[in-house]
Amino acid sequence: MAARQDEWQHHWTADQIDELSHAAEALEDCPILEITKKDFPLPTVGPFLAEIAKEILFGRGFVMLRGLPIDDWSIEKTAAAYWGLGLHLGHPVSQNGKGHVLGHVKNLDLDPDGDTTRGYQTSDLLPFHTDTCDVVGLFCIKPGKAGGESLVVSSAAIFNEMSNRRPDLAAVLMQPLQRSFWRENPDNADHFVDVPLFMPGDERLISHYVRAGIHKAQELPGVRPFTEEQIEAIALFDSIADDPDFHLDMHFQPGDMQFLSNYSTLHSRRAFEDFEDFSERRHLLRLWLACPDGPPLPHWLVDAYDDGNAYGRPNAYNHPSIPLTAPLEAE
Repeated sequence: MAARQDEWQHHWTADQIDELSHAAEALEDCPILEITKKDFPLPTVGPFLAEIAKEILFGRGFVMLRGLPIDDWSIEKTAAAYWGLGLHLGHPVSQNGKGHVLGHVKNLDLDPDGDTTRGYQTSDLLPFHTDTCDVVGLFCIKPGKAGGESLVVSSAAIFNEMSNRRPDLAAVLMQPLQRSFWRENPDNADHFVDVPLFMPGDERLISHYVRAGIHKAQELPGVRPFTEEQIEAIALFDSIADDPDFHLDMHFQPGDMQFLSNYSTLHSRRAFEDFEDFSERRHLLRLWLACPDGPPLPHWLVDAYDDGNAYGRPNAYNHPSIPLTAPLEAE
């Protein structure tokens, strides 16, 4: 993939930028949550995004869209453009216990070991993982001072390598692993679900992996303790994902949008050095999208994460007591 960048990178044309810019300007003063797909017409970019969605959901599993001139755009216009574009790919769902459907990846100087701290709020390394939605999108507003590269790896490639090296351990990860809900939602403090890491189907492999959620679940009452085989299998999975022969490096530039399938890829982020000035710090906007036209899902994912409000897709951190919000600043 590093040698075939033209297959997964797209540079916006001048006409596409004008179309996105005009659509966003018309909604610059509109609250994000009130913007619908109908409000954000993209007569020529829309069909292109439909093809991109097929590639993300059923093909390679990732894409990078480059070249939006956001240095001259307000945060309101930038957020409207990203939100509107995202609506052409899926339906935004909550990313955390605050109900954020427009997320911010930014170093907030929080304690990395705090009970409620999430990795995206720090400058630390983020290990390979998937998110609890069909597609995750990241939109670079500002890069960091140094580091912070985005890494992507194919979950099928990891499965194949494990099957070649240790088929017994690959089989272990096709059995359910219990994982917690990060204690983010008030009624889910001790809630956990059963989902295998590898879920082979008739036509494709579906994967789901959040290392922290799996390990945090071990602290909850009623959770099965790890077996030695599970510990060994997870360690082998992590070592393959971390191998440079398997993952792809991406360097974010302002205006870059990366979209990834959570079923065929895992993503990671290297640690980074940031600026002292908070306004200059590394800053990405994030979308978690439910895609009704996505691939059929194993019952494990539907049983664990479909609450009936996301078109039969995983609904992430949706909670009836937490209203959805789309802040324009990191919080």
